[in-house]
Amino acid sequence: MVEMSLHFSQTERDLAAGGVLTIDLAALRHNYSVITQRIAPTRAAAVVKANAYGLGASRVAPAFYEAGCRDFFVAHLGEAIALKPHLNPDATIYVLNGLQPGSEAACARENLLPVLNSLEQIENWARLARTIGSKLPALLQIDTGMARLGLSAKELDRIIDEPSLLDGIDIKFVISHLASGDEPENPANAAQLATLTAALARLPKLPVAFSNSGGCFLEKTYYFDLARPGVALYGVGPAPRHDFENPIRPVLTLSARVIQVRDVDEGAAIGYGGTFIAPRPMRIATIAVGYADGWFRSLSNKGCAFFGDTRLPVVGRVSMDSITLDVTALPEDTLKLGSLVELIGPHQRLEDVARDCDTIPYEILTALGDRYARIYVDRSTADRQS
Repeated sequence: MVEMSLHFSQTERDLAAGGVLTIDLAALRHNYSVITQRIAPTRAAAVVKANAYGLGASRVAPAFYEAGCRDFFVAHLGEAIALKPHLNPDATIYVLNGLQPGSEAACARENLLPVLNSLEQIENWARLARTIGSKLPALLQIDTGMARLGLSAKELDRIIDEPSLLDGIDIKFVISHLASGDEPENPANAAQLATLTAALARLPKLPVAFSNSGGCFLEKTYYFDLARPGVALYGVGPAPRHDFENPIRPVLTLSARVIQVRDVDEGAAIGYGGTFIAPRPMRIATIAVGYADGWFRSLSNKGCAFFGDTRLPVVGRVSMDSITLDVTALPEDTLKLGSLVELIGPHQRLEDVARDCDTIPYEILTALGDRYARIYVDRSTADRQS
């Protein structure tokens, strides 16, 4: 039996992929700079959890570093350890979810900073500090009204009554998280700010990190010392407001390749379950993206792609690896094997796709699969993910 090995060049991989995801590094840097200018003198971190919201932390985080960012937030310790080789030593990486028991030594060894969200995490970090005989840096999170992560009111009371619980811990920031920062008129924002302010009055004076993306577009009283923008960096700007124009630039475009084009007769059933019946003779294009690539099944018989200015509705169910489009509006022979249609781009924003899915842009971004050819562009240059 002859062994055969298949070696794809990067160009061959890109051409074989069912879709092309293009990430604009210059737009990422622009968005970071816009936020830093808006909140100055408050410092801006970059949230790069979930593989930089699905866009590739190993390429995205260095772009933010080039724009001046030195503070990076991820969710898990594993993400922090994977990110560290891609940043210079003067960058600081914070672990938002804190640490699971037994992982404290690895975190300390790698000089990463955990966010301490509970008394148990505090106790475990302080125990390690005693063991090694050295203070360990960390962030202390207070829950101000989200009931997700951070010290509850009772736990905060205990910290204040027993300050020795923090012995051995060098608290770099007190942090909390806005639950409704993207809704400027929501009274929950002011309520959380008031809760945080009251808590800070009971603690030693420490730097504070409070605002997320939405918070960066609220009043300056929300900014404090460090902000943690996330989705705004990736092209999702604040809701329309009368007092300023959205300065955030789109960061990505997504195109899908055509697998096949066919004519169908009136009455033809299209896709699984025959949920779409052709009301007339139609031309159908099948594209090589499906729910395994993060194009949700909820877009079945809903949503669209574009070719130029022409809208191409989704007809039938979204399959794991393919979607069928009504391309009757295009002249015959416009689309052929390998043609690209737009899924996210100038005609259809990320927010539009999220609306059609009845979800949020975060979910679309982080669901984008790894089967796309990922192309990173930076003004006049284009690089491909290795």
